[in-house]
Amino acid sequence: MYSDTHFHFRHLVRDRGLDGAEILGALAARDTFFALDIGTEADDLGERLTFVEEAESKLGGAEIEKSKRMLRFAAGIWPSAEEIENRAERMKILERQISDFEKRRGKISAVGECGLDHHWNPSGADARSESDFDRPMIEGEMEMFEMQLYLAKRLGLPVIVHSREAFDGTLSAIKNADSHSGIIHCFSYGIGEARAFLDRGFHIAFGGAVTYTKKSKMDEMRALLRFVPDDRILLETDSPYLAPVPFRGKTNTPVLVEYVYRFIAEIRGTTPEILSEVVDENVRGLFGK
Repeated sequence: MYSDTHFHFRHLVRDRGLDGAEILGALAARDTFFALDIGTEADDLGERLTFVEEAESKLGGAEIEKSKRMLRFAAGIWPSAEEIENRAERMKILERQISDFEKRRGKISAVGECGLDHHWNPSGADARSESDFDRPMIEGEMEMFEMQLYLAKRLGLPVIVHSREAFDGTLSAIKNADSHSGIIHCFSYGIGEARAFLDRGFHIAFGGAVTYTKKSKMDEMRALLRFVPDDRILLETDSPYLAPVPFRGKTNTPVLVEYVYRFIAEIRGTTPEILSEVVDENVRGLFGK
């Protein structure tokens, strides 16, 4: 139970030094229905699969089979300045990685994460500086996003969209590509923006950040969490980031998605178990699980 539609296994293992076999074993032990490992770089898919395969090799036979049924992969290019500047070549690399992956593991489940990010914080982990994003860079970012939207359509896959302080551009790109299948992950806008994405056929995913919404914004958050219909809501961790309360500030793992389910279920007037069934059904429809 408790599907997780967005986490970064490689970052957990390589960057945070956690035991990959322990993480996969814990997910398998709780019969997790679906867990999606997300890409952020054009050339990271093969490396991510290797991290998973090494972790799976330490599991028992039954756990390995559970892991392979549960764990799916997405591949995409997050809008870093370096990737944007070299977008034509990086898109070619991404497509080669997807082709090579299919020979090792089968078809990926989604394209992404990809999108637009206009949150400027030079001292942050992503080092986003507004001065680096002049008009040509902004246009290149949009172009790279649309290239991945078209790739997803060509492959018959949903797209995992990263959109931060960039609603207008994100919606414009989705309309330009006539895209109707995907997820707005770690949704950070309001009901009006949610309605616009829902009208395009997209799902809305909420992560651990909703559990520590500011008190002044909590009424708006509650209204938003109730607004998204049952057939369009998804939950995620974005681990190793955005650990939910009571683990805020610590390394997040897919196991902690349970706390996101508890928080949102209470607001929606249901139980975590029923919400899990709702999300699993949405996973089946979106990813063909």
